[in-house]
Amino acid sequence: MSVAKPLPHDAAHLHVTGAARYVDDTPTPRGTLHLAFGLSQVAKGRITSMDLDPVRKSPGVVAVLTAKDLPFDNDVSPSIHDEPLLSDGTVNYVGQPVFLVVATSHRAARIAARKANIDYSEETPLLTLDEALAADSRFEEGPRIYEKGDTASAIAAAPRVVEGTFELGGQEHFYLEGQAALALPQEDGGMLVNSSTQHPTEIQHKVAEAIGLPMHAVRVETRRMGGGFGGKESQGNALAVACAVAARLTGKACKMRYDRDDDMVITGKRHAFRISYRAGFDDEGRLLGVDFTHLVNCGWAQDLSLPVADRAMLHADNAYAIPAIRIESHRLKTNLQSATAYRGFGGPQGMVGIERVMDHIAHDLGLDPVELRRRNYYAAPGTATGDNTTPYGMEVSDFELHEMTAQLLESADYAARKAEIAYWNAGQTHLRRGLAFSPVKFGISFTLTHLNQAGALVHVYQDGSVHLNHGGTEMGQGLFQKVAQVAASRFGIPLEKVKITATDTAKVPNTSATAASSGSDLNGMAVKAACDTLRARMAEHLAGLHQAKPADVVFDNGMVRIGDGIEISFDEAAKLCYEGRISLSSTGFYKTPSLAWDRIKGQGRPFFYFAYGAALTEVVVDRLTGENRILRADILHDAGASLNPALDIGQVEGGYVQGAGWLTTEELVWDGKGSLRTHAPSTYKIPACSDRPDVFNVALYDGQNREETIYRSKAVGEPPFMLGISAWLALSDAVASFGTTYPALNAPATAEEIWHAARRVSDGV
Repeated sequence: MSVAKPLPHDAAHLHVTGAARYVDDTPTPRGTLHLAFGLSQVAKGRITSMDLDPVRKSPGVVAVLTAKDLPFDNDVSPSIHDEPLLSDGTVNYVGQPVFLVVATSHRAARIAARKANIDYSEETPLLTLDEALAADSRFEEGPRIYEKGDTASAIAAAPRVVEGTFELGGQEHFYLEGQAALALPQEDGGMLVNSSTQHPTEIQHKVAEAIGLPMHAVRVETRRMGGGFGGKESQGNALAVACAVAARLTGKACKMRYDRDDDMVITGKRHAFRISYRAGFDDEGRLLGVDFTHLVNCGWAQDLSLPVADRAMLHADNAYAIPAIRIESHRLKTNLQSATAYRGFGGPQGMVGIERVMDHIAHDLGLDPVELRRRNYYAAPGTATGDNTTPYGMEVSDFELHEMTAQLLESADYAARKAEIAYWNAGQTHLRRGLAFSPVKFGISFTLTHLNQAGALVHVYQDGSVHLNHGGTEMGQGLFQKVAQVAASRFGIPLEKVKITATDTAKVPNTSATAASSGSDLNGMAVKAACDTLRARMAEHLAGLHQAKPADVVFDNGMVRIGDGIEISFDEAAKLCYEGRISLSSTGFYKTPSLAWDRIKGQGRPFFYFAYGAALTEVVVDRLTGENRILRADILHDAGASLNPALDIGQVEGGYVQGAGWLTTEELVWDGKGSLRTHAPSTYKIPACSDRPDVFNVALYDGQNREETIYRSKAVGEPPFMLGISAWLALSDAVASFGTTYPALNAPATAEEIWHAARRVSDGV
């Protein structure tokens, strides 16, 4: 069986040799044109005049388009049609595309795009949460509220209460491959689009709208992305539409890619939050009631902000059974880049909120933070005696964290290290170490229920080789390899006999985005369905040839056994079926069962299951400078019965580092006029290889999914991201040792933030 083996990524050899082909590497026809956007220089206002003659006269320019030149729909929004490809006269953020340059080279287009003379009637932009709240600038009327129990009464009656407010910054995706698209006009008026996208069907849909064609006339192909992290779920729409419109106009292939600075200035980020909390608890630290208020900075267009903010609310409980909880969410509209999907899709923000509460309570009581968390965990399977439901009414029936926590604490030698760190800190004045634990309970499924579906197309050729296609996209996470392993296992053949080709809307229609950690779950099951259909056809034919029963035909180890005495190769079996006129091509389809969700009421079962994880992080901080390092991380993560342990461990390692980066070094800074000042790696600091923990122990929990997923595996794309919360909590623990007051760190906990917090704690503020 090919599943459960730690096999390398299918394109690893291509990645390390530089031979892997991305959109920008695709050979283009002679005469291909290149595109660039001219961008707004103000955050809010109206365009009063626009002189584009210098742009048109710039060397190499073929055409310059404005909104009035677009032939059909001027929209690239994934939601409510509020995001024009080109400004219709109103500008909403610094970096909004205002016009489009079509030129003979990438450089010529970029140079020309900077030559426009544009005058604006500027208005005062809304740049902060406070400004948006004061102006009642929203994407939904009033706040969205989910509630369980009588929270106000529970907190009022609680023996002890903590409260606070903290800022939680956004995050740039910083995928290695920037946004890119290539559109090639077809002889029948249709359009072929190569796009670096997590959502080919969304690209197909928006391009069809933009050039006035049905979806069947637009074909979108995605072989791979050089990273996505949610940033290519909707943000690629603008490039693909621009290329298609220009290709339709000129009759030539058109290509567009953002340079890094343009990419960071134009595209959306993770949603920044301000979270306020008030929590009531007893003298043993058991939660009685928690009240959260989420202020969400959505930027200028709605994009995917509503489901992102919803998921933050859905993860406000994380791993804890809270008798009474109220979550109030304000989705605020500002004049910044439109915030968008990012790994975890709001879940990390919601989870950070409750982990801050637990950290604060542990400090207030002087109680071991791990023990506090364990006292508030959901009940383990088969042990619940009371209410074990989430704030949205879903029963938690698969809770794995009791055993996982015990296992991690033992393997990481928690008790001894905690005592040793306390002893070490007592002898230090400026340097202090911190140690912190955080759990993860993350729901798996799209909260928009109809997206939980997938299709696949599988061919068996007469020589026994297998070709498959599915709706998922490969962005470095190893999805193609996992799905190929599924196909090889269903046919009992070596993995090298299976070939997966580029995701293609002409082969598998109506695909969902590769997001919500659902790529392997959905597409693996769809491929399984197609393979099982073909295997059943083959078994029936082969059994008939040898007077056996189809149930007695076994596919294993590259061979097919028919009854007791006959064994032939899979290659020979395929040839016999072909000669017997048996169809060796099949589609497969899967839809996630058991889902029922009402987002307005905040009730139902939005998730098929939960994935779990636990992390323990040790850090050191310098009180004089705020400088800090992650010294060690110990992680135990639940991937169910892993399809590929090597790939899954890689996802856990990368997710942890990216999550820690969000909460420590990755700071987005806008000036008072709405210009992003951190739009390059010189000023925006993602973690480098040297920032990973010196000691990095990662293991997969030995278990399997209680739900019927593909080979009982669990999703592993997003859940590990939230393991990085433990790094932020460890910094809080280290800073707390400088005094007696609670550190109240904001995020990201940059060196400056830590320096200020250490001073407050030292001064007893």
